[in-house]
Amino acid sequence: MHTGQRIYFLGDFHLGVPDAASSLTREKRIVAFLDEAAKDAAEIILMGDLFDFWFEYTYAVPRGHVRFLGKIAELTDRGVPVHLFIGNHDMWIFDYVPKETGVMVHRAPIERTIGGRTFLIGHGDGLGPGDHGYKFMKRIFRNPVCQWAFARLHPNFGLWLGDLFSGQSRKKSYENDRKWLGADKEWLVQYCKEQLTRTHYDYMLFGHRHLPIDMEVKPGSRYINLGDWITYFTYGVFDGTEVKLMKRVGDGTLSADVRITGGPAV
Repeated sequence: MHTGQRIYFLGDFHLGVPDAASSLTREKRIVAFLDEAAKDAAEIILMGDLFDFWFEYTYAVPRGHVRFLGKIAELTDRGVPVHLFIGNHDMWIFDYVPKETGVMVHRAPIERTIGGRTFLIGHGDGLGPGDHGYKFMKRIFRNPVCQWAFARLHPNFGLWLGDLFSGQSRKKSYENDRKWLGADKEWLVQYCKEQLTRTHYDYMLFGHRHLPIDMEVKPGSRYINLGDWITYFTYGVFDGTEVKLMKRVGDGTLSADVRITGGPAV
C-alpha cells in the first residue's frame, strides 16, 4: 500500500431488489462510486451480498447486473486487487464470478495485517451466539449434495424459487436492520468480544447487519459494520493510518462524503 492510496470496504448491495428499475439505479450509483474509488484504491474489498440471490448453474447465471460485473472486471484488468467475501444471499457464487471478473473469493473471515494494523474481515453471517435456525440452514445450503440437487432444477424455476426465499429472509430481518439492539443482543458485537479474548485486532470489519456501526469494543479495538447500499450508502476507508466509516452523499465525488463517527451510526 503506497502513500496516498486507500483501501475501500463496501457491500450489501442486494442488487435485484425491490424491482429492476430501482436496482438499476442503485447499480449505476455503485459503479460511479467504484470509478471514483479506483483513482486511489490500493484494494477494493467487497463484503458480500452483492446480489439478493445468486446461483451459478454450469451454463446459466442470473440475468442482469452487467454494469457492476463489467466494472469489477475492468478494475481487476487495470491491476486493482478486488476481494469478495461471500455473503448469505450470494453463497452460491462458484467459479463464474471469479473467472469472469478476477475477484479473489473468501468464504470465511480472514485475518490481515495492513500498514501495521491488524484486521479481522468477513461478511458476518452465522457468527456469534444465537441465530441457530440460520446456522442450520447455512450448513444445508453449503452442502455439496444439496447444491448438486438444486442445480438439477430448471434455471427458470430454481432462480424463481431462490428469489422467493431470499425475499422472505430479507423481509423477516428488515425491522432489526433499522435499529440498534444493544451490545448484549448484537451477535457480531459478542463475536468480536469473544475473538478479542484470544487475539488483538485493531479493526474488525463486517457487513451483513445492514446498520452502520462504529464502536470501540475494547480499548484499541473497533468493530465496524459497513451498513448497506439500500438505505445508508455507507462504506469504510483505510488510509494507512485508520479506518473511517463514511457515507456517500448524493452522486457527487468522494470529496462530497461525510464521516460517520461514534457508536451505532444511525
